Amino acid sequence: MKPSPKTIALASSLLLLNACSAYQSLGKANSSEADAIVTTARGMTLYTFDKDTDGVSACYDSCAAKWPPYLTSEATPAQAATKSKRKDGSEQWVLNGSPLYTWVGDKQAGETTGDGVGNVWHTARLSSRYKTTGYSSGY
Repeated sequence: MKPSPKTIALASSLLLLNACSAYQSLGKANSSEADAIVTTARGMTLYTFDKDTDGVSACYDSCAAKWPPYLTSEATPAQAATKSKRKDGSEQWVLNGSPLYTWVGDKQAGETTGDGVGNVWHTARLSSRYKTTGYSSGY
């Protein structure tokens, strides 16, 4: 049985609406740029960690105290995001193969003080895994 054009249009509309609502809950520092910095729904910058591999976090204990994982209990990120299970059983958002984190050094929405820390932390970008700034202060 072949679906009617009306059924296809309705299904397409629902998929688009779902994707848009998921995307809107993840902010972007500058929504006009394709390479925008990815933020939480509250505007806090999200970061990636070079030591993570294949969507699996390497940041636990004291690392996670400074770089809290962006857990799936938070607002749903862009449709490109997936989930990864952490050792403690919680689930973390992953974008473009990189688990996402916030940084305790960012106190206000839009701050990016964690970019380049230790040459291993980078602002999460919509279009790529990360971009470095050359800043280094360790973590």
